This record gives sequence, structure tokens and C-alpha cells, in this order.
Amino acid sequence: MEFAPFYIATLPRIAFGSGGLAQLPGYVAEFGNEILLVTGAASFLSSHHWSALTTRLHDTGVRFHHVALQGEPSPAFIDEIVQKWHGAPIHAVVGIGGGSVLDAAKAIAALLPLGHSVMDYLEDVGRGLSYPGPSLPLIAVPTTAGTGSEATKNAVLSEHGPAGYKKSFRHEKMVAKIAIVDPDLLEACPPHLIAAQGMDAFTQLLESYVSLRANPFTDALAWSGLEAVAGGFMAAWHGGDGVDARRGRAAMAYGALLSGITLAQVGLGSVHGLAQPLGSLFAIPHGVACGTMVAAATATNITALRQRQPGGQALAKYGRVGRVLSGEAGLSGHDACDRLVAMLEEWSTEMTLPRLGSYGITEETIPAIVAASRNNSMKSNPVLLLDDEIADMVRRRI
Repeated sequence: MEFAPFYIATLPRIAFGSGGLAQLPGYVAEFGNEILLVTGAASFLSSHHWSALTTRLHDTGVRFHHVALQGEPSPAFIDEIVQKWHGAPIHAVVGIGGGSVLDAAKAIAALLPLGHSVMDYLEDVGRGLSYPGPSLPLIAVPTTAGTGSEATKNAVLSEHGPAGYKKSFRHEKMVAKIAIVDPDLLEACPPHLIAAQGMDAFTQLLESYVSLRANPFTDALAWSGLEAVAGGFMAAWHGGDGVDARRGRAAMAYGALLSGITLAQVGLGSVHGLAQPLGSLFAIPHGVACGTMVAAATATNITALRQRQPGGQALAKYGRVGRVLSGEAGLSGHDACDRLVAMLEEWSTEMTLPRLGSYGITEETIPAIVAASRNNSMKSNPVLLLDDEIADMVRRRI
């Protein structure tokens, strides 16, 4: 086996395990005793974990100021929080929530020391300035198993509507100092959220595994995550308090963490290329966009690879994933790829992932979606797709 040069970007210190949230005050103490705590607006705050955490913070002498995010973070939301808290004696930022919350916390931590607008640094639509740092220390605690944002340098911000966008503010100085991954925090996730977020994590693992930039290091992590998702997704989705459900949630938390690590290193593919315009132009939640598109996108990639790169590594990798997902180790490469697509379609149907038409997408809107899909994610797709192929992919999910 040959090993071409590769580069691994900054990663957080990772604390994985059941009950890990209880250790948060100890980690905070490494940076000081006053924090800005960023959460979502509903589910975590209504759980027993919130009251237990605030008690522990109080008992250990940690003062916290609370910010709640509703929906996805916009540049205006980030700027508002930064202006409010710039100059305050905040020693660290703690983000507890799904990917949107962690992205918001990442951007806030990066900008609080400077007091600058995020539009100074937001890619493509901002002012094009280079982020100088420093960032406040960030502790990231995911409560969903989807984006893997706890392990990335990206803060994805959104504006919705006809001129909408989803763009990243990113820099290695924005990577969390510590990521606390506690599978117990997934207990409150309803099945539809487990489904969408889990499909997002699976998609990130699959796309980074077949990425044009993949390397042996990321392949090992992606494969470990794919095996975990294959073994735990259904149990996590069915839920409950039994042993299988708890193991399933742990598997999904682990898989999502690895998906964040691998995407940060080698990029993604056509699903995430499309998720950007689907989310910005039509306000489709990111996990739903990925989950509803992954079967069609995988089928399109496989067809294109068979036509243009029949002996390529990516096609062999798709087959390997088909075998592990189906549990049918003896499948030929061709049959394993077909089985992968079939299983993804079965998952989409069983979990009742919404179709694009329910969000107002029609035949007439496809050209705008295709035009906006040629972004960074599409550049690492394992095969260059034609506009007609991308359009047909969208059409299949209307």
C-alpha cells in the first residue's frame, strides 16, 4: 500500500462517554469561572440535564450567562450577541446543542475578543478579510448525533429566501478546545430528529470515505464510523431505555463525531453540495436535506462512476459500504453498490423522510438549485457530475 502525503488539521481534546456532561464544570475551571453558555431554545432546557448542569455550575462557583438560539444562526444573530458581550469578563464559551448551536457558539467565541462583525470573515458573501484571532476557548457539547460540528473549524450561518445563502466562517483557531460527547444527551431526541441527524452523520461518513481527498487516516476513521452507524442506527431510531437503544445512541454519537473529524479533513460531496441551496433557498433543515437526498445522490454517483471510472477506487468503496450495511459479505461489487442504494431508499421510506416537494420545490426551481450546488462540497465528490445528472437527482426526490 502506498501512502501519499496528507495533512490533518487541528482537532479538539475529546471526552467521549455516558455521563460526560457532569464533567463540564471541571473542564470550565481550566479557563476561568465565567462563561457564556449557548444552547438551543427548547429541548435541552426542558430536560433534566439542564437543571442538573446549572446546579453543578453553581456549586463549583462557575458564573454563566445564557444565550438561547432559535433555529439556525444568522449573521445578524451572531453580531447581536457579540456586540452585547464584547468587553465582558468572559473566560470561555460553552455550546450545548445541535449543530446550529455549536456553529453559533464557535462564531461567538471567535469574535468576542475582537468585537468585529462576522461579515468581515464570512466566505463568498463577506468582506474577505483574514481572521486574525484570538478566539475565546470553546467547549462543545453535542446533544444530537448529526453534524459532528464539535470537531470542525466551521461555523455555518444562514440567510433564508430567494437571495438566501448558507456560508461558513472558518478557521483552525475556531476549533473547540474540548468536545464532550455524552450519548445520554440523545435520550430526548424524537425519532424524526434521530432519523434526519443520523442520515446526515451517515452521509458525512460516506462522502468523506469516497472523497477525492480521502487518505488512509480518514478512511480508517470513516470506516469505523460507518460500521458503528450500520450497527446502531435502527436501535437508536426505535428508541427507548433498553440496552439496545442505549448502545444505538452511543454508536450514533460516535459515528457523528467521526463524521465531523473526517469531513473537516477531506471534504464532502454531492449531497452536501445540494444541501446548501436546499437549506438557504427553501429553508429545508440540513439533516432532512441530506437524509432525503443521500439515496438518489449515491445512485447518481455510482451510475456516473460505472460509466466514466469503472475501475476506480470510489466504486469499490461504495461496494464495501453496501456489504457492511446489508450484512451480506459475499455480494459482488456491482450487487453491493445496488444493495447500498436500495438500503438507503428503504431507510428513507421507513423513517418517512420528507420529499422535496413538501418544501415547495418544483420542476421550475431545479435550475436555481443546480446552479447553486457548485460549491466546495461538490469539488470533492468522487466524480464530476453534469448539470443534467444533478437536476435528475433533485427531480427524483420531488
